[in-house]
Amino acid sequence: MSEVVSYELNENIGVIRVNNPPVNALAQVVREGILNAVTEAQNDGSEAIVLACEGRTFIAGADITEFGKPPRDPWLPEVLSAIENSSKPVVAAIHGTALGGGFEVALACHYRCAVPSAKVGLPEVKLGLLPGAGGTQRVPRVAGVKAALEMITSGNPVAASKARDMGLIDEVLGDEDVCAGAIQYAKSLIQSDAPLKRIRDITIDASSIEPDFFANARKQLARRARGQIAQDRIVSCLEAAVELPMDEGLERERELFKELVSSPESAAMRHIFFAERQAAKIKDVPKDTPLRPINKVAILGGGTMGGGIAMCFANVGIPVVMLEINDEALERGMGIIRKNYTITVQKGKLAEDKMEDRIALISGTTSYDDIGDVDLVIEAVFENLDLKKEVFGKLDAACKQGAILATNTSYQDVDAIAEATSRPEDVVGMHFFSPANVMKLLEVVRGAKTADDVLATVMQIGKKIGKVCALSGVCYGFIGNRMLGGYGREAQMLLMDGCTPAQVDGALEGFGMAMGPLAMGDLAGLDVGYKARQARTDLPDDPKLYRMGTLLVEMGRHGQKTGSGFYKYDPETRKRMSDPEVEALIKEEAAKLNIEQRAISDEEILARCFYPLINEGAKILEEGIAQRASDIDVVYIYGYAFPVAKGGPMHYADSVGLKKVYDKICEFRDRYGEEYWQPAPLLQQLAEQGKSFAQWDKERGAA
Repeated sequence: MSEVVSYELNENIGVIRVNNPPVNALAQVVREGILNAVTEAQNDGSEAIVLACEGRTFIAGADITEFGKPPRDPWLPEVLSAIENSSKPVVAAIHGTALGGGFEVALACHYRCAVPSAKVGLPEVKLGLLPGAGGTQRVPRVAGVKAALEMITSGNPVAASKARDMGLIDEVLGDEDVCAGAIQYAKSLIQSDAPLKRIRDITIDASSIEPDFFANARKQLARRARGQIAQDRIVSCLEAAVELPMDEGLERERELFKELVSSPESAAMRHIFFAERQAAKIKDVPKDTPLRPINKVAILGGGTMGGGIAMCFANVGIPVVMLEINDEALERGMGIIRKNYTITVQKGKLAEDKMEDRIALISGTTSYDDIGDVDLVIEAVFENLDLKKEVFGKLDAACKQGAILATNTSYQDVDAIAEATSRPEDVVGMHFFSPANVMKLLEVVRGAKTADDVLATVMQIGKKIGKVCALSGVCYGFIGNRMLGGYGREAQMLLMDGCTPAQVDGALEGFGMAMGPLAMGDLAGLDVGYKARQARTDLPDDPKLYRMGTLLVEMGRHGQKTGSGFYKYDPETRKRMSDPEVEALIKEEAAKLNIEQRAISDEEILARCFYPLINEGAKILEEGIAQRASDIDVVYIYGYAFPVAKGGPMHYADSVGLKKVYDKICEFRDRYGEEYWQPAPLLQQLAEQGKSFAQWDKERGAA
């Protein structure tokens, strides 16, 4: 048939086998091979056809590398039409995952069978797309419109047993070889004279849909979309499935798919898809670097962060010992862990017996003598360099040779911490984000002497515990927190210049940020930033700088935990409300500093807050702190809730145009002074050359 698709007769069953490693993606040669095989089977001795795949999975989706390129025949709808119109029943034999276009292939088949471990799904929404080969038309006809809406707008896969209950799979096989099981299933269909079931022949009863169903769906999805448009277009496709004949519905789906493929939102989300995979690769560490075994882990510190980190390892079956200063602190830490797991159980996301199994993997101690056998230790104590150096001196004495010694510091010098030991090559930064059992980002911080096998091992174990890893060099705040300084600074400077807190946060949340910087400060605790600023000696002596944050803390307004900060909060719901007292105070303080307040546009708010991120990101690239501009985007998407539909700050800068960003920074420099607004040399260079950060990555072999 083709180099990746074979066809043979097995008695009276024609068997099509796809073998396109690693995930049997629907490349042109696969589409062509399936089409040719189905066509051949119409004229041979077969009575039914089985479509199966070699390797670890059924067809797991489209070939994403073909996006943006001229289409090559045969296109997928042509292949699906041939399957659907086959004169002989076609059975999809599903194992592993049938995702996206792969599941659409299965839906075009007359019957679908799967092994118990299989999953099916339509994850296109996670790339800013919708299923473009009938998924939005066939799923609601089989599973119902409500189930289709949830499945397609979430993009989450569905297990075989649930898919059978939804009508998406006809038969769950035993644990035998999927192809052998499918052949037997096909023979049973022949013996029972089963009809050719075409999903396209099902009509949805429009009267079964609630009158406001689609309008309400749009409202609910808009609240969580954060700039994404695919969810809205998916609703339009489902409406078409109800209101239009199949062919017209397919035409509507294709039209909206094409719109999304060319949208900036999907381009941004596809950028992050590839960037996430690139970020895990360390350019100068060979792929075949031997890994150190990680069979047992110790966590120093049982607070919210330490407990969350412990859960990450217990969740994947790795035993953890948690070290605390005394029994009371240890008991408190174990209580936090149990409380977190209990919440997960209450949400229905974890069985209670599984919770007990995970908690049983976490033990506690107050003695360094009990961590001598661990393979990895992660320090999560208070952010104080002297304290961390003292702790690492003790770890050096207590831990076996070859153990990886990691610090979870957010800001401190990893090299200074490493020098407190006799084995700096074993020391690395593992910067988790709070809550560690929820947040996906792990910044892996490479010290000057960190060994290659330590880095490779930490990247691998990070992936195992479900984290998205990005490498950073050593500097104050690493990638994410270092860049954040200008973002938070300008949010408060804008208050002095004439904005209210609600206006600043509203502009940024309208852009797609999960929470504006002032509301985020209230959530984290304004006193946290206040204490951090007091410890710094490098901040300019400027009365405007963080003026409101400082005053509010000194007034006892620390944020949500005290009921007031930049906003006031309902004591029961913690709902934030604008506070006239704060707004009046802002005006008073601006007058004291002779600042003439003015009306400020949302456009200026976005530029004032985001362009410092971009400028600092350019400096980080120049210094080699980050390997790639796309790594910075990964850090901000997964660690700081930057909207994925904007692709991260560096991709956003590319979409705006680096010349425009550079010119605006120069304008701000002339207006507000170069102390805060000095353009990064790399940004200036790329702007003058008419290049992007993506091109910079590509030229250095980073992308």
